[in-house]
Amino acid sequence: MAATPSLEKKRTNLFLVLSGIFLANALLAELIGVKIFSAEALFGMPGAQIGLMGEKFDFNLTAGVIIWPVVFVTTDIINEYFGKKGVQKISILTVILILYAFLVITIVTGLPPAAFWLELNNQDAAGNPFDIDYAFNSIYRQGLGIIIGSLVAFLISQFLDATVFHWLRSFTGSGKIWLRATGSTLVSQLIDSVVVLFVAFYIFGNWPLSLVMSVAVINYIYKFFIAIALTPLLYLAHYLIDGYLGHRTTEAMIEAAAKESEE
Repeated sequence: MAATPSLEKKRTNLFLVLSGIFLANALLAELIGVKIFSAEALFGMPGAQIGLMGEKFDFNLTAGVIIWPVVFVTTDIINEYFGKKGVQKISILTVILILYAFLVITIVTGLPPAAFWLELNNQDAAGNPFDIDYAFNSIYRQGLGIIIGSLVAFLISQFLDATVFHWLRSFTGSGKIWLRATGSTLVSQLIDSVVVLFVAFYIFGNWPLSLVMSVAVINYIYKFFIAIALTPLLYLAHYLIDGYLGHRTTEAMIEAAAKESEE
């Protein structure tokens, strides 16, 4: 039976909201990712100094990982209701908009600063000399290798997540949301953790392969536990969407998305 105009509008609104959450968090994660923070210091603990492949590492993570799990969860929700094609569409659009953002940043950071702006902001809070233009450019401008590495890893992991999600669904059916959602995320983020560092710092940088793999393991440990911890959010999202669209409609959407992804 064909969907009524009001129901079709609700479906469209759902996709727009999910896509907006996905896109906003992916873009923000790219922009704030230049800051590296200490997870141990956050909780007042000393560095972990975990030994991996002849190196010792603390849990020093990019600030982008704070909101990146939101992208994981949203990917699985879009996958569930709109299928692999829905994930691919929003992923490609996100990459295009991230490239646009970096293009704008490149242009803006190249603009000559106004003299009064430099003069008004020539000291920090402690009275030390401060170059606000240098700070602005350092924060927003990222190296070509990091940009390429993050975008390549993003696309590969998103497409892989969508594929693994529906592969697991062929075994679980409509039940066990936690298994296909968490399973697809754990696989895709393993690849993401390795690819972004390999491209950015091995191909374009000067890191040895052992260092790339060691840091990738540290990042993946964090993503592993976060993916499991956020599983209840998937059930909450299903509950809210069922209430918004109606159970029969959501079941039909899930089945249609599964069939489309198998084609």
